[in-house]
Amino acid sequence: MNKTVVIDIVGLSASLIGKHTPFLKAYIEARHLTYIKPVLPAVTTTSQSCYVTGKWPSEHGIVGNGWYDREDAEIKFWKQSNKLVQAEKIWERAKREDPAFTCSKMFWWYNMYAAVDYSVTPRPQYHSDGLKMPDCYSHPSELRDELTQKLGTFPLFNFWGPNANIKCSKWIADASMYVDDKHDPTLTLIYLPHLDYGLQKFGVDFTNVASDLREIDELVANLVRFYEKKKTRVILLSEYGINTVNRPVYINRALREAGLIAVRVEAGRELLDAGASAAFAAPDHQIAHVYVHDPAQIPRVKALLEALPGVAEVLDEAGKQAHHLDHERSGDLVAIAEADSWFAYYYWLDDAKKPDYAQAVDIHRKPGYDPAELFMDQTNPLIKAKAGYKLARKLLGFRYLMDVISLDATLVKGSHGGINIGREFYPVLVTDQPAKQPELDAIDVYDVIWQTLNAPVIAPVRA
Repeated sequence: MNKTVVIDIVGLSASLIGKHTPFLKAYIEARHLTYIKPVLPAVTTTSQSCYVTGKWPSEHGIVGNGWYDREDAEIKFWKQSNKLVQAEKIWERAKREDPAFTCSKMFWWYNMYAAVDYSVTPRPQYHSDGLKMPDCYSHPSELRDELTQKLGTFPLFNFWGPNANIKCSKWIADASMYVDDKHDPTLTLIYLPHLDYGLQKFGVDFTNVASDLREIDELVANLVRFYEKKKTRVILLSEYGINTVNRPVYINRALREAGLIAVRVEAGRELLDAGASAAFAAPDHQIAHVYVHDPAQIPRVKALLEALPGVAEVLDEAGKQAHHLDHERSGDLVAIAEADSWFAYYYWLDDAKKPDYAQAVDIHRKPGYDPAELFMDQTNPLIKAKAGYKLARKLLGFRYLMDVISLDATLVKGSHGGINIGREFYPVLVTDQPAKQPELDAIDVYDVIWQTLNAPVIAPVRA
């Protein structure tokens, strides 16, 4: 099989390629750009699962970055086990057909326990005293130690949160090249999240995201040149494009005001009690899975959601089938936001009763995705001093709660996940050879990768 690398430039769309991305612009002009029709939802875990299985969410089961576990009665986001993906992956097929095939999976999601040869993914250390320390998980386990010794500890707090920046994408790129130099895998999958941060904070505003574009452009250039020297077939792609938004939709507050959401009060703070709620939403960017415990209530809930400003459509069973979301993990209803809107997870009606995780970077406890984690609390002029004090407590070994995140969802100016967007915001695929069509479905990316692995070797194209 041909040595191949797939570089996932998160958030890249045709709307961004231009003067701030000189390498990508020239590289794409010498090759072939294909638009990928966004899968519903157009989010990281669903898109990637379509790419590596060639199946729709109705088959592979990844209906979003999180969903409600009906048996545990818990909302679970950002789980990591590859066993959650209920379909054969491309590396499993390749290994079956060619025993010499090897794969390196560098930060693509559902990384843990994947049947690949080398893999690395974010995995903090959670100490029993509440301390959270940056780290990553690798297979084989000693790979983590090698990378830490060579590159330093994985910069977890630059991977997500208000300090997110190019450092983590550069660490991932450097780690990928280290693994390639040492092990020479047949297929390498690389995840570069950098564009996600500025685009969600500012939308497609070149005044604010130009530096982010230049940084990722330079990083991709270094990676491509590295792999081209090794006669590697290069595929560039993205999972989604990000478009500008200006309206958060508080879907759970609407359900609560309708008497459908139950909360449990602990130490004066309200916690969403999903198992006791008649209906609730698990918001995920521009879609929300809505779970309704009594089927007789579904028409009422559907009508309520359809009346919410910012909601474009509410899928019932027929709608889910039409969009390949008819899986047991999906909500009984699936709400899709208008292009200028996105779903905030907030369910409390009084900020004095907000849960303790509301102003923390806490992706696993929150019952939905929270892009406000990219912002410090702008209502507190001493917020940086507060954060410094909390960090000092951490370094001294004391318990601390890093509650410094904004509660203002209107700060978020970019989102994705829905399908009500222009083509300029579609995810893209860049290859040496033209695709069969100018637009591909997300599941067709699998075939492109497979054909690249197995195609006759051709002279590489140079930018």
